[in-house]
Amino acid sequence: MKRFLRDNGLSVGFGLLFLAALVGQAFAGQADFNYRQLAQEGRQVSLLEYVASSDFAVDVAENWQSEFLAMGSIVVLSVYLRQRGSPESKPVGAPHDATQESG
Repeated sequence: MKRFLRDNGLSVGFGLLFLAALVGQAFAGQADFNYRQLAQEGRQVSLLEYVASSDFAVDVAENWQSEFLAMGSIVVLSVYLRQRGSPESKPVGAPHDATQESG
C-alpha cells in the first residue's frame, strides 16, 4: 500500500481533491436548494435526495463545463499567443515552431 501511494501520489491526491470538491458541492447545493424551496414554500430534501436529483447533476455539469472551458482556453491560447517575460511563453521574437529549452 505504501509503495502504491508513493508511485501514484499525484493521482491519489487529485482524486481526493475531486471527491472533496464534489462533497462540498453536494452540501452547499443542498443548502441552496432547500433555501430556495423555503422561499417558495416547497418541500426540503435530504442530502441523499439532492445528490440523486437532476439539480445536482446540472450543477456538477455546469461547474465542469466552466472549468474545462477555462483550462482549455489557457492551453490553446498559450500555444499560439506570446507574453514577454512569461516562463510559459515562447520568446516574443522567436519563430512559431521554436521551443524554449529549460536549463
